[in-house]
Amino acid sequence: MQIDFQHQQSAHCENGVISNLMNHKGIKVSEPLVFGIGAGLFFVYLPFLKVNFAPGFSYRPMPGFIFRRFAKQLGIKVIHKKFNSEKEAQKVLDEKLNQGIPVGLQVGVYHLTYFPDEYRFHFNAHNLVVYGKEENRYLISDPVMDTTTSLSDKELGKVRFAKGALPPKGHLYYLESVPTQYDWEKAIKKGINKTCRDMLAPVPIVGVNAMKWVAKNIKKWPKKIGAKKTNHYLGQLVRMQEEIGTGGGGFRFIYAAFLEEASQILNNPKLKELSKEMTEIGDEWRDFALNISRVYKNRSKETDIYDKLSDQLLGLAERERMFFQELRKAV
Repeated sequence: MQIDFQHQQSAHCENGVISNLMNHKGIKVSEPLVFGIGAGLFFVYLPFLKVNFAPGFSYRPMPGFIFRRFAKQLGIKVIHKKFNSEKEAQKVLDEKLNQGIPVGLQVGVYHLTYFPDEYRFHFNAHNLVVYGKEENRYLISDPVMDTTTSLSDKELGKVRFAKGALPPKGHLYYLESVPTQYDWEKAIKKGINKTCRDMLAPVPIVGVNAMKWVAKNIKKWPKKIGAKKTNHYLGQLVRMQEEIGTGGGGFRFIYAAFLEEASQILNNPKLKELSKEMTEIGDEWRDFALNISRVYKNRSKETDIYDKLSDQLLGLAERERMFFQELRKAV
């Protein structure tokens, strides 16, 4: 049994799943538009939460938040379900597939057999679509892959019930109903305002303030915990930025594309200017990641490299603070 489902590759899994599910319903919506309306641009620092023996860093909201926000802004009804039993989770998935409904899943990355080994580590917030089943193999549309693939029932069960931080617990979701008309302008403005509130939040663990806190800690870590552990923390920071669901730099490029598309829909030239600024910020994030990777691989010969990395991140935080203040004024 196979649903006629069009697979399109995307830069980020959750955006791609939303876009592909919407396209399946006949509503053409780009990945950047999904990302912007869903307020996907984010930064959080959770030093009390350890992931892979390092503090929790994230450049995205909690899994599912982008989809929930996008759906709420546009009046789309999405059904979400989690399970305690693998057997029950498989039963519900099979029922929906038999009804001709493609189903989104939240899964763990570590046991995804079609992922290259270097990308398979303990991260439980990946998203994909199941669009059919042939004998004991499920047909998979993973938006970060260039082609469709498949997993056995046992392989899919393993990633649906992956252990560790943010366990998916068999989480599945699907579109139950979509409106015939959409207020794109209103949704775009709400999405932008939500992102500005998040990035300018007056708390230390979120947005530009969290970036500043991390930057200050980069200077302290070498003396406090040693160079080896500091480098491990930095490796975690850059992995979350560049490998986990696109991350910091890549998210900035997606958001820049969103602002360019939004400028046309809202007829607002200022958003196109800010789109160019965000692209430059994304380039600077990539430079930051490159500098970290040199330290992590012991290829940097600079003696004060931790101070320089700290200053670079502080500069990025300040630049983003000014950017989001301007963006808030623009809408």
